[in-house]
Amino acid sequence: MELFHLGIDVAKAKLDCALRSPEGKIRHKVITNDAAGFAQLQAFLSRQHALTLHVCMEATGVYWEPVAEFLAALPHVTVSVINPAQIKAFAASRMVRTKTDKVDAALIALFCHERSPQPWQPPSEAERTLRALVLRLDSVQSMRTQESNRLLVAQSAVQQGITQHIEWLDAEIERLARAIRDLLDQDDDLDDKRRLLDSIPGLSERTIAILLAFYARVSRFDNARQATAFAGLDPRQHQSGSSVCAKPRMSKVGHSFLRKSLYMPAMVALYHTAWGKLFRQRLSSAGKPPKLIIGAMMRKLIHVAFGVLRSGKPFDPTAYGA
Repeated sequence: MELFHLGIDVAKAKLDCALRSPEGKIRHKVITNDAAGFAQLQAFLSRQHALTLHVCMEATGVYWEPVAEFLAALPHVTVSVINPAQIKAFAASRMVRTKTDKVDAALIALFCHERSPQPWQPPSEAERTLRALVLRLDSVQSMRTQESNRLLVAQSAVQQGITQHIEWLDAEIERLARAIRDLLDQDDDLDDKRRLLDSIPGLSERTIAILLAFYARVSRFDNARQATAFAGLDPRQHQSGSSVCAKPRMSKVGHSFLRKSLYMPAMVALYHTAWGKLFRQRLSSAGKPPKLIIGAMMRKLIHVAFGVLRSGKPFDPTAYGA
């Protein structure tokens, strides 16, 4: 059967779809980003006789997840979820100057046809729930910090309302933390992986939950470098000829939430664990600045977490000289 390619530009309320036929003809369809829209898309694909299909879409927030799960469940459909930076670079390579949802969808379909990206594997229900919980907990904690800052300068007329809101946020934070613990306790696979990550000095209960939410299925990464790149913690080199030789920097082309979540665990590991202190001393002796050492430890934590999850063996401090 001939292979069709479908590019989807994802938004909160709608999906701009571009279906590329094997002959290279593009047909467009705009649907709502809900169950009714997915049914319309399935009918559209049927009318176009797209029996074998490779679908590509960008990882835009969480709005892509429902349509990705719907399409992945269909027979003879392969779904790929790609980093938006890849599409941006692909557009630049083709000197595309126009940016609209329709153009972006066609560009994603062409990228899918030319590059054949790796298939996306839907997470389990427990993993989806865990990810939703940890992201919600982070949002509620951010709201509590904002309200606490407002309370310091608030007028007396609104202080009581802010105080009540902070009390509700405290209760919600506790409820979410308890829901995360219960979920990990009830899922045997996640519970086993939690015990492995808990063997790594420097990782708190919350950090372990975050790592499990994004790295529980380590099989989707070929190696630790890919796992690091997923968080945007991989080093970016900038060198050209003999005159351009900039210092390597963190690429930040990845999940910003993961980078933010690993900063404090890296600090704890560097200054309060035996293996982390040795790691810091080694880099300091090599003349590395403190900021670089923190970034290196953030990267090392993902490498170590990836290693224990993939091997199924607890953290071994002797491997790091501790």
